[in-house]
Amino acid sequence: MAENLIILGSGCAGLTAAIYAARANLNPLVLEGSQPGGQLTTTSEVENFPGFPEGIDGFQLMDNMRKQAARFGARFEVALVEDADVESDPITLKTASKEYETRSLVIATGASPRLLGVPGEKEMYGGKGVTTCATCDGAFYRDMDVVVVGGGDSACEEALFLTRFCSKVYLIHRRDELRASPIMAERAVSHEKIEMVWNTVVEGIVPDENGLVTGINVRHRENGEAQTIDCKGVFIAIGHIPNTAPFQGKLAMDDEGYLIPEGTSNVLTSAPRVYVAGDCADHVYRQAITAAGMGCQAAIEAERALGVI
Repeated sequence: MAENLIILGSGCAGLTAAIYAARANLNPLVLEGSQPGGQLTTTSEVENFPGFPEGIDGFQLMDNMRKQAARFGARFEVALVEDADVESDPITLKTASKEYETRSLVIATGASPRLLGVPGEKEMYGGKGVTTCATCDGAFYRDMDVVVVGGGDSACEEALFLTRFCSKVYLIHRRDELRASPIMAERAVSHEKIEMVWNTVVEGIVPDENGLVTGINVRHRENGEAQTIDCKGVFIAIGHIPNTAPFQGKLAMDDEGYLIPEGTSNVLTSAPRVYVAGDCADHVYRQAITAAGMGCQAAIEAERALGVI
């Protein structure tokens, strides 16, 4: 028998959708994917989610949301969807070992940040000095020197945001000019707190005795000169990869693979009763609270659609 609603992903978007859908008696099934809890589970402290004036550990926040969804009847399975037929009725989802059928679907699979792939990066990612979100973590680096890696609009925005807190921001780019729009590039290059590090690649991130970032090893691409830049935080801003591969060619996406919502709901995809929430559609804000808001919208839209079938 087909499920009423399957939710793909268990980050803020997916779990909020699960809470709303479960309270609406849809008995939703959440397929948690390869990272149960999403990216927030790697964040040591979340200070900008409403309702927690002292902040909350990222893993604890997601665990709380999961328990809340389960309390109202949401069910959970660890499964990674590899293929989907969104035009069939019911919608069909395939994993390596199982096939699911559902009357409606919420895709909340998120996006994975592109990383540099250098020594020390993964070891210090999430709470130890390496991050991909200045809005989330910038305030932790007040009066400290930090590094931003990248050359597009996102990198410039991250660097400019960090100047509100940090004493100095090194913006490292592998070329001799930024890829960012002219106005963003000008703002970054001319800012008194931002020092441009041109034609330079990152070769490794240096930890202290406690495993926290203490510097970054770089090399100039033209003259081969190596140096270590002392810093307390490394913000990687070289883009994200939306986790939408199973829906390539089946749902409307932009050139980067982000799902494109249609209509007035802001969460309906190009297929009926298939909704999207969170970072797999939103490449502008990428915040826990905006993902949660989209999850709420998607669940309400699914409930309304199921009510008239």
